[in-house]
Amino acid sequence: MRNHLSNGLQASLGRRITYLGDDRCVIAASCAKSTSLIFLFRSLRFPPLLYRIGYLTRRALIHVSSIFWFQLNTLEELGDNLRRGRMPFRWSMLISQMDRTGVGSVPLVMMVSFFLGLTMALLTGYQLEKFGTERLVPALIAVSFTRELGPLLTGIVLAARIGAAYTAELGTMQVSEEVEAIEAMGIGPLRFLVAPRLVAISLMMPCLSVISCIAAIIGSALISWLTLNIVPAAYFDATLASFLLHDIIVGLGKATFFGFLIGLIACYQGLTVTGGAEGVGRATTDSVVAAITTVIGFDTLFNVMVTKITG
Repeated sequence: MRNHLSNGLQASLGRRITYLGDDRCVIAASCAKSTSLIFLFRSLRFPPLLYRIGYLTRRALIHVSSIFWFQLNTLEELGDNLRRGRMPFRWSMLISQMDRTGVGSVPLVMMVSFFLGLTMALLTGYQLEKFGTERLVPALIAVSFTRELGPLLTGIVLAARIGAAYTAELGTMQVSEEVEAIEAMGIGPLRFLVAPRLVAISLMMPCLSVISCIAAIIGSALISWLTLNIVPAAYFDATLASFLLHDIIVGLGKATFFGFLIGLIACYQGLTVTGGAEGVGRATTDSVVAAITTVIGFDTLFNVMVTKITG
């Protein structure tokens, strides 16, 4: 703000401007016909909160636009190789990333979903039992995990486990100049490093979401049998009767989209690391926070849109 004022005054008066102090500035203007003339005015200031909000908003918009162009450049490299009849990456790289992303995450996703489904069935069952409607627990667990909690929970787990690993790997390669070496060999780093990870996590997310739903249903069936006297056969029959094709499609679509978002944010943070080892740690933390926040935000937005469309 001060530089803007000084430039304007200097251009209009043709005088040299000197600032003295923090809150006030003295303008020393020398004219050909007169001696020094001093103007004293109070500098313009905005509250620090506004500066902070503006800074964070600007930084967020820069990151969003950068990730958008990062996505377009990756798709452009993939399309260019496919048009030439060449695979953009080796199948072995894709299989390795799928094994690491999908198979390696199965135990954690199953454990978290099992205990969450068990807890939900226990708490909702006690409340519904007061009204004699504990038979609604199977349908409640099935619909909530198929449409909402399955993709969301899996996305949070993968953002913390796989997103952090992607960022740390690519960030280490960036600071050690391995990415530049790949470019020097004439290999596009986006299609060689980013594309296999994006495809792997996008394909594995729906599979892990299905596993999450199955584990949650098993956990809720177990606690319902022990506390609500609902036998497993009746529980599974009620669960199957509550499944709708619309809910399954919505859940799988959300899981695929969340996987793509997590991979995109993680790879972008990894390839834009600066500052050595400290920068890698900072980028990894930012990647996990940004991925989880983005997944929750898009999940909320998606639910509002679907609710408005389907009524």
